[in-house]
Amino acid sequence: MSKDIHSVGVIGLGAMGMGVAKSLLRGGFAVHACDVRADAVQKIVDAGGHRADSPAALGKLVDALIILVVNADQTEAVLFGDNGAAANLASGSVVIASATVSPEYARGLGKRLADMGLLMIDGPVSGGAAKAATGEMTVMAAGSPEAFAKCVGVLDAIAGKVYRLGDEPGPGSVTKMVNQLLAGVHIAAAGEAMALAIRAGANPDQVYEVICNSAGGSWMFQNRVPHILAGDYTPLSAVNIFVKDLGIVLDYAKKSVFPLPLASTAHQMFMQASAAGHGGEDDSAVVKIFPGIELPAGKRA
Repeated sequence: MSKDIHSVGVIGLGAMGMGVAKSLLRGGFAVHACDVRADAVQKIVDAGGHRADSPAALGKLVDALIILVVNADQTEAVLFGDNGAAANLASGSVVIASATVSPEYARGLGKRLADMGLLMIDGPVSGGAAKAATGEMTVMAAGSPEAFAKCVGVLDAIAGKVYRLGDEPGPGSVTKMVNQLLAGVHIAAAGEAMALAIRAGANPDQVYEVICNSAGGSWMFQNRVPHILAGDYTPLSAVNIFVKDLGIVLDYAKKSVFPLPLASTAHQMFMQASAAGHGGEDDSAVVKIFPGIELPAGKRA
């Protein structure tokens, strides 16, 4: 454990944040948790953590703060809103900002926090709920050497791999943006491929097994297609996450006048799924934009 960090706040106890908070508890940190869902906070309390009724209250109690909310707007609210944490953090505290946001926002946030005497690590994460639960996430991190030195123990507790990508915020969010472009395109392509296989009359389970052992496979194909085969769209990462994340990618590209034809098409596919009422379902539900796709045992994709 870092000699400088003893108490860590976690704001956002979704699929990733819950695992992060529990990993920190296993690492010996005092964990203070805040989420709009009281039942989620109670799980951390039951595991040995502490409840914070607001980000402002949490800020008074911690040496480091990990933000695992959905987007820049929520990041802004938990840090600078009416009950924001930033004003109550002690000078020299570290904010690890892990929401998927634009690189411009990450850079600006770092400057604002620095003006308040706070350190920031631009630290988006990847690995899903399973890696978060075991403390083996990948962290795409950028920040000052001082911030990293303080957070060695924190990062060791939550991550299997920490990539130090720069000394100032920004490169972490750039790398996460690229990751989300690839993830979204791969999920959309997997849905399209399985829809074609089903429409052509192939056995989808057999197609899945073959493709997982062939050159056309991908990590996302292997991970998401079982949801389609089971007809289970319980959200682990929702369709609307990729509406948002690919939107960030395309907004950045538009400002840079940089063409992204595959990302644009994938974004439209997720938008179509969301518009059809599937936005809160697992992102593999993008397959539902294809008409008349029947799975075995009468299940519809």
